[in-house]
Amino acid sequence: MKAISIAFFTILLSIASVNALSAFNTYQFDDPVKEKRFDKLINELRCTVCQNQTIAGSNADLAKDLRDKVYKMVQDGKTEQQVKDFMVERFTDFVLYRPPVKKSTYLLWGGPFILLGLALVFLVIQIRKRIHAPAVEIDEHQHQRIQEMLNTEPKDKQND
Repeated sequence: MKAISIAFFTILLSIASVNALSAFNTYQFDDPVKEKRFDKLINELRCTVCQNQTIAGSNADLAKDLRDKVYKMVQDGKTEQQVKDFMVERFTDFVLYRPPVKKSTYLLWGGPFILLGLALVFLVIQIRKRIHAPAVEIDEHQHQRIQEMLNTEPKDKQND
């Protein structure tokens, strides 16, 4: 019985592995330089459907089409820059994981620093408010009441 369950598990694992691998095409290259260029490009281009994955790591149909297009362009002898220009022309700078610094991407590059600056300003304001906040004055009666509360044991401990 144990051997049957191990065999069944092995078969299921094999089927799952084949299905996972079939999601990605295997590309044949006649030149290792082209293969390296292809690998570099598909890891630098963003899947516009998934938005937080490269086209190398995405299962989306668009990512598959983009991988096929990059493969064809690399096989045709296009340079990395030509492939990137082609993709940017169709999908804007958003398709690049490292978009160039230019007027249209200033907010993208500067946004994190602006948010950090605003957070620091907010933090400084909050700290100053607490430092300069007036002390709460209590009268003698309130002070005595607090002392009594601190010195008396809770009711559940008195019963023990």
